[in-house]
Amino acid sequence: MSLTQTEVRGQVGIITLTHDEKRNALSQALIDALIADLGRLEEARIRAVVLRARPGATVWSAGHDVSELPRSGRDPLAYNDPLEQGVRAVRKFHAPILAMIDGSVWGGAVELALSCDILIGTRNASFALTPARLGVPYNPAGILRLLSAVGSSLVLREMFFTARPLTAQRAHDIGVLGHVVESADLERFTLEMAAEIALLSPLSIQVIKEQIRLLDDATPLSPGTFERIQGLRRRVYDSKDYREGITAFLEKRKPVYGGD
Repeated sequence: MSLTQTEVRGQVGIITLTHDEKRNALSQALIDALIADLGRLEEARIRAVVLRARPGATVWSAGHDVSELPRSGRDPLAYNDPLEQGVRAVRKFHAPILAMIDGSVWGGAVELALSCDILIGTRNASFALTPARLGVPYNPAGILRLLSAVGSSLVLREMFFTARPLTAQRAHDIGVLGHVVESADLERFTLEMAAEIALLSPLSIQVIKEQIRLLDDATPLSPGTFERIQGLRRRVYDSKDYREGITAFLEKRKPVYGGD
């Protein structure tokens, strides 16, 4: 079963997430398919890419495939975690990637969406960061990227601490969504912008995108700070709450957290 579909229209590539059965959860298999798609589009020297779910999907992506997370004792968001692989592939892709969102974005998929260069959504779009629902930690690289994308530590704290979805309007107000358009206009609007980008200098855009990425990543962490962060995260993924959160999700029940 194909988890993604790829289409090329002129100099614009379109990648559609098609794993409807699991609401496009970011499994290793789906991320592998996405990275392979991006590789083929890079070889074809595509000048802009649109990343989307199927038309009519109410969920753009449900985030991590929780069934693939380690049960305990191991970092759930290590360097080679599928989410990290996907985020790096999107951020390092040579051309702009436009996320076209007409539905909800959950958990780690928020980071994947925000790694795209331009986000265009409808009023149905929403973004929810849900590690606290599962009792899992979040990695420092991801938090730094989210801080940069969201632009407000207060909003990011609220998203992490409440797990409430950020509405399309609020996402637009803080600059997460570049545009909010009607559902009927979303595909046309997004593809027109992608086609407009494709007419401009690809080398100029490629170099500017890479400069933005490098400057975005230029936040230094001292060795001591890094070790402190890793120690804090280890407390979570070694905890009873971590095991309870994942078990409850897989058993489709509400977790009962004890704080240890």
